[in-house]
Amino acid sequence: MVTAREIRLKRAQKRLDVAFDDGFEAQLPAEYLRVESPSAEVQGHGPGQRKTVAGRRHVGILSVEPVGHYAVRLVFDDLHDSGIYSWEFLYQLALEQPQRWQDYLNALASKGLSREP
Repeated sequence: MVTAREIRLKRAQKRLDVAFDDGFEAQLPAEYLRVESPSAEVQGHGPGQRKTVAGRRHVGILSVEPVGHYAVRLVFDDLHDSGIYSWEFLYQLALEQPQRWQDYLNALASKGLSREP
């Protein structure tokens, strides 16, 4: 089980820097974290219910709130705050960032949506 040993909110850069206990470090853009939120609003309540969130190109993170010793809740400036980002999920997002981001861009294009608000 992986643990985040350090999390730094970089408001001006609109990103979250995360260092994990295995030495892996990641810079996760706020937009990426928002559109990949583990919340039911994004993931849905079951298989095939995932939603493509558009218009979040300029989203920022207002705060990072600890949830026990296993996760954080991110509060975005579009007021989305319902996703709990476990250390494991953040690690997965970091490892899979290039593919997930491309999948997101492809989904936007196929649905005629944009990253712009």
